[in-house]
Amino acid sequence: QVQLVESGGGLVQAGGSLRLSCAASGRTFSIYTMGWFRQAPGKEREFVASIKRSGGDTYYADSVKGRFTISRDNAKNTIYLQMNSLKPEDTAVYYCNALAEGMNYWGKGTLVTVSS
Repeated sequence: QVQLVESGGGLVQAGGSLRLSCAASGRTFSIYTMGWFRQAPGKEREFVASIKRSGGDTYYADSVKGRFTISRDNAKNTIYLQMNSLKPEDTAVYYCNALAEGMNYWGKGTLVTVSS
């Protein structure tokens, strides 16, 4: 199994920046890809960004392209989400996700609130 712990959420004004971190533990050698999803109040969970453990290919939702950057540190089994030019519509609980051995793992989430 894989365990995921997010950190770095908080309150920020529109136009500001935040960096989220997600540390993985357990069977980390089996992780194929890791990423971020978010869920705003009253909405479904949506994909934000992902990165492959090997090769580092990255993928982004159109809504965050050019503003968010996902990166990884395989030695620390950690991924990051640098969020710049934040907008009120980015307000959500951000969840870390890992795909390993055909199974999806989720963190408990971290709240990001962007005030206008």
